[in-house]
Amino acid sequence: MGPAMTPIRVMLVDDSATMRQVLSALLESEPDIKVIATAADPLFAMEKMARDWPDVLVLDVEMPRMDGITFLRKLMAERPTPVVICSSLTEHGAETTLQALAAGAVSIVPKPSLGLRQFLIEHSAEIAAAVRAAARSRPRAPAPAPRLSCDAIPMPSVDSGAMPRMTEKVVAIGASTGGTQALEAVLTALPRVCPGIVIVQHMPEKFTAAFATRLNGLCAIEVREAAGGERVVPGLALIAPGGRHLLLARSGAQYHVELSDGPPVNRHKPSVDVLFRSVARCAGPNALGIIMTGMGDDGARGLKELRDAGGRTLAQDEASCVVYGMPKEAARMGAVERNLALGELADEIVRYGQP
Repeated sequence: MGPAMTPIRVMLVDDSATMRQVLSALLESEPDIKVIATAADPLFAMEKMARDWPDVLVLDVEMPRMDGITFLRKLMAERPTPVVICSSLTEHGAETTLQALAAGAVSIVPKPSLGLRQFLIEHSAEIAAAVRAAARSRPRAPAPAPRLSCDAIPMPSVDSGAMPRMTEKVVAIGASTGGTQALEAVLTALPRVCPGIVIVQHMPEKFTAAFATRLNGLCAIEVREAAGGERVVPGLALIAPGGRHLLLARSGAQYHVELSDGPPVNRHKPSVDVLFRSVARCAGPNALGIIMTGMGDDGARGLKELRDAGGRTLAQDEASCVVYGMPKEAARMGAVERNLALGELADEIVRYGQP
């Protein structure tokens, strides 16, 4: 590593000694990451941070003395710092995670209640990637897993002869790192009357239901986690459940969604590419595709297919993205008609829905 590449300086805050030890060792083994300190709770962390401020904080959200959410809110109010949160895979953990994302955390590392050491070792590449994304440095490619394209997921059959008679419009949105806050900004700004929306946000299983419930409470439109089979109708946004692909399908003049349990695509499940390809095939010129903040390139090819099928396409601009990865790749492929700031996307969705 040359002098130009200063390592990402990380602090770990977790009340589990095992978590601190194992995660420190794993992160330290990465050439571009340096663990500068660990702390058992936020109060110790604050003392250490006062002496040496980290680039990225990896924070447990369930801790004694001061819970991670309170600490996170305080931190973001006083000195905003990139935070990756660790949260248990439980219903309560999901709710806490959403509070953390709303308070400004960049991404989530789920952790199990049992087999923590083994879990951390198996997921070390993902955790390191999350730290890099938080630091907004360019992440290295994750450990090589078979990288499947959309071809791995069967698409709903379409009677192409029926397409021109369709007038119902549909909006498809794909997002990853930084997307939970970005989606909240867009969906809360929408009026009750707007086109039906289908969404893939990269998120672990069990978190998407709580995310949808939270948004539903904040938005004028209805927001639900897709269960499969629902009609896509104006004023409704359906979010892909973690661990399942979401596809748009059509019967007659009506759109509905289907869920697929196929393999990960671009290492993601749900995958934005899978959603966009299904929208390109089912809705084509009656669809608007929007690619938002996120690392990697999931969604870029699918958005290009949608544009080639006559759909409209937008990307969140670089200035308003937490990580300008997915929109950048889509733009590079010629998939993007226009780049818009986060604050302009809701108005554009409304305009698109008008006859």
